[in-house]
Amino acid sequence: MNRFIAHNIPKIELHCHLDGSMSVELTKRLLKEMGEKYSKEELESALTAPMNCGSLAEYLERFALPLRCLQTKRGLSAAAEDLALAAAKEHVAYIEVRFAPSFSTKQGLSIREVIESVESGLKKAREKTGILTGIIVCTMRGLDAETNARMLKEAREFLDAGVVGCDLAGDEKAYPLSNFRDVFAAAKRYELPFTIHAGECGSAENIREAVALGAKRIGHGIAMSGNEELKKLLADEKICVELCPTSNLQTKAVRNMAEYPFLEFYEAGVPLSVNTDNRTVSGTTCTDELMRLSDAGMLKEAMCEKIYMASLASVFAGDEVKQQLWNKWVSMFAV
Repeated sequence: MNRFIAHNIPKIELHCHLDGSMSVELTKRLLKEMGEKYSKEELESALTAPMNCGSLAEYLERFALPLRCLQTKRGLSAAAEDLALAAAKEHVAYIEVRFAPSFSTKQGLSIREVIESVESGLKKAREKTGILTGIIVCTMRGLDAETNARMLKEAREFLDAGVVGCDLAGDEKAYPLSNFRDVFAAAKRYELPFTIHAGECGSAENIREAVALGAKRIGHGIAMSGNEELKKLLADEKICVELCPTSNLQTKAVRNMAEYPFLEFYEAGVPLSVNTDNRTVSGTTCTDELMRLSDAGMLKEAMCEKIYMASLASVFAGDEVKQQLWNKWVSMFAV
């Protein structure tokens, strides 16, 4: 598949973190407004993880500076707009932007103000480009149950007003999924569909438990490789795996691209979505991710429709958005 095709076909991104996708230029500008000056080179080093990153924990260190910029309405709105505009440039038709509202309250913003600010930025991008958007609010493994539950209670008020679902993110190795059963029981009560980061750090059991808890999608899911029972379960239940190839290489979820389980999962009938995870931290785009798989001999042009349709079926937005996304693909290839 050539890069022109990968760039120009409509794409759906289901797994993209706001704080990990703030551009160097915007981060520099927001920090300058805070009285902090950094060179472009300094910020590139601070924000982008190397390919030889040692672990997920080391990868997550790149989020510190962006999070400092996401404590004001202006910073949140600007970051959301900037991200969606960047995605639209490479023909992403729909993006679900995920972030942890609880991490943006350190200077006094309420959860409501945080979510409103992100939605405001996404709305500006929608009006400028026509990109469709949704917000996934993240509960965090490092936060207590009360904080996570309080955020979800506030976020449910934004269903059908920007928010489309929720997630559990953070250091998977340090915080077992079993600690968060009450959080997802609350998500079910609030009718918030959810995805869970699971299987990024070698635990197939986390994937199994995420499915048992009611996850509609799995973030990363790499530890499912070689597990025929789990692959069949996800295929049968039509639970989409949100793959993020570059990120998975950086965090050592896989040792090299030859071991990447894209084809293994695809051939097992598991619904798949191809995503950036963090556009700036991983220095990537959706086009880059498709090309990485193509260059490895795993993704052929004829497979792109199946990936798009699996992603479409798995979006957390409603039927109207799904119909628009269907139309975008069909119109692209209409004779």
